[in-house]
Amino acid sequence: MAAETKKASGGTNNLLMVLLNGRTLIVLVVLMIFFSLATPNFFTAGSLLSVAKHVALYGILAIGMTFVIITGGIDLSVGAVVGLAGMVSAGFVQEGLTLTFAGVTIYFSVPVVVLLTLLMGVVLGMLNGLVITKLGVAPFIATLGTMYVWRGFANIRSNGATFSSISGHVGLGNTGYGFFASSVLGIPMGVIIFAIFAVIAGIVLKKTAFGWHVLAIGGNQNAARLSGIKVDRNLIIVYAISGFCAAMVGIITTSQLMGANPSTGTSWEMNAIAASVLGGTSMAGGVGTILGTVEGAFVIGVINDGMAMCGVTEFWQQVIRGIVIIIAVVIDQVQRNLQARMALQARNEGKGVAGDDGAVGPTSA
Repeated sequence: MAAETKKASGGTNNLLMVLLNGRTLIVLVVLMIFFSLATPNFFTAGSLLSVAKHVALYGILAIGMTFVIITGGIDLSVGAVVGLAGMVSAGFVQEGLTLTFAGVTIYFSVPVVVLLTLLMGVVLGMLNGLVITKLGVAPFIATLGTMYVWRGFANIRSNGATFSSISGHVGLGNTGYGFFASSVLGIPMGVIIFAIFAVIAGIVLKKTAFGWHVLAIGGNQNAARLSGIKVDRNLIIVYAISGFCAAMVGIITTSQLMGANPSTGTSWEMNAIAASVLGGTSMAGGVGTILGTVEGAFVIGVINDGMAMCGVTEFWQQVIRGIVIIIAVVIDQVQRNLQARMALQARNEGKGVAGDDGAVGPTSA
């Protein structure tokens, strides 16, 4: 009887684990069905295209956030980096770079503007990493502080004004910024970039030494350090990746709007965190996949656009997004506890089998 009870319990746990592992995909399917019934316009080509564009933005941000959270950290500054990247790139196109001491203004081509903006994102991310590793500031506090700093610089760039025209001029050789808002075979460029980022990030995380080190750091930072992993260097790289992803989102958003506002990206860090956690990345660190993050980004995109189509006000959307994050963290904790219980049960069963056959223990002598 005891054996049958134990077997039934094991089967229930296994089924529950399968459901927990596939929770993101299950939730996505349920949401798609719900919003398709709640609003007839949800499954139109235009609506799905809009959802895809938003998913791409949240997803690229979430990819960088996934690397950070896997290490046991957090990056609250990514939304501000989005805004600053947009202001910097738009400023380069519209106003150029004025060298006051020389009395000249330099206008860069769009590829150079993009490279400079992405480099800025990397540098901002590295600064986050340096503050965390070299000054010993907790990631939450460090990135909360830089969030305000980067947002302040975004406003300072134009004194709070908006860059409303960044089409460039043929004579200056700086046209073509709208490239990131274009489509290839009907697929938005943002979605293509998201797919490329996801594939590369997935390979890096699972198939490279750097990815294994990131997972090891999140699992146990002290053990990783003792095993020879350069923890500080890897953490700085991780935050640099997050900054790079945020800058890319800033470029895509600015291209889609053909303008830039210093408040762009406000609270987007919450969408990135939610997508990452919904996709199975553990806030405790050491666990996470890029595929899960992609699924989480689709869930967040569908929720946001679905609620907007249903006429849910932005205020209630904020409430629901907050609840989603809380539920995701609770489910993650439940999954971790269940895994620990199943591991302990398997270990105890293994000891029981060994004791029964007399292969181990003092009585075998």
